Amino acid sequence: MHKFDSIAVAHQALGLPKPLHPLISVVDATATPIGAGPSSGAHLLSFYKIAYKTGGAGSVKYGPGRYDITEGSLLCAAPNQLMGGEGEDVCDQGGYVLLLHPDLLVGYPLAQRIKQYTFFSYDASEALHLSDGEKTTGVAMFRSIAEELRARLDDFSQDVLLAQLELLLSYTQRFYQRQFLTRRTLNRGLLAQVETVLNDYFGGQQGLRQGLPTVQYLAAQVHLTPSYLSDMLRSLTGLSAQQHIHQRLIEQAKERLSITELSVSEIAYELGFEHSQSFSKLFKAKTSFSPLAFRRSFAGGLPRHSAEAG
Repeated sequence: MHKFDSIAVAHQALGLPKPLHPLISVVDATATPIGAGPSSGAHLLSFYKIAYKTGGAGSVKYGPGRYDITEGSLLCAAPNQLMGGEGEDVCDQGGYVLLLHPDLLVGYPLAQRIKQYTFFSYDASEALHLSDGEKTTGVAMFRSIAEELRARLDDFSQDVLLAQLELLLSYTQRFYQRQFLTRRTLNRGLLAQVETVLNDYFGGQQGLRQGLPTVQYLAAQVHLTPSYLSDMLRSLTGLSAQQHIHQRLIEQAKERLSITELSVSEIAYELGFEHSQSFSKLFKAKTSFSPLAFRRSFAGGLPRHSAEAG
């Protein structure tokens, strides 16, 4: 595994000219030959990478299946994110690659805002696949930033660069939202798988053995990253992955409170809570009722344990 601590070192390893700015560079990977050198294989970058790879007919892995694409693709990676494999380079052949060191953002609001863009933690199989119109916009943004870097540096250079960067990130977020919408049919299939995973989890009493289901567990079962799964579910249902898990927990709890004789503590442990008080707190937050108050609302139900803890 190779680690690149600076943009200059990455350029040198790839056989590229010295970057025009130590903290940001734009590589035209179509026009500039890029050598594999020591960059092939798994690598870590100490900076952000936004790579636009020119398209071509083919298919990409999406969840447990594959998805046919003909567009170019855009992949964003955060610092210290393990990337690549055999035959893959820091800068992909064809298209554009933007490398951004976090130090460029110090003292600017974008230093915090960039951490809120969840697409930086998506996997390569969850890349953004651009339409023709989106490709035109994306390429224009890369070229605009490259032009600014080639211009004479002055007191406004950093402000202009960061404004252009923020615009590129906003467009990327917009394009991902479009991708979620156009993949609704595929995503509904993934949503059904999520439901099956949670049904099996609670139905098989895995909570007793493994505790509460986590977003990481759920994402692994449908072969997506936690961030992508959350954003995909939010686009379909308005709920994040964590909220989706909580919703299913409450549904299961309501069912058991209304049709079983299990105590509140027993239900809490079956669902995966280590402490029944945590279960009661979540239940009340989601329903405005304590578990006992909800159970009492079912008049004429089954006999109750006298020593239940609510």
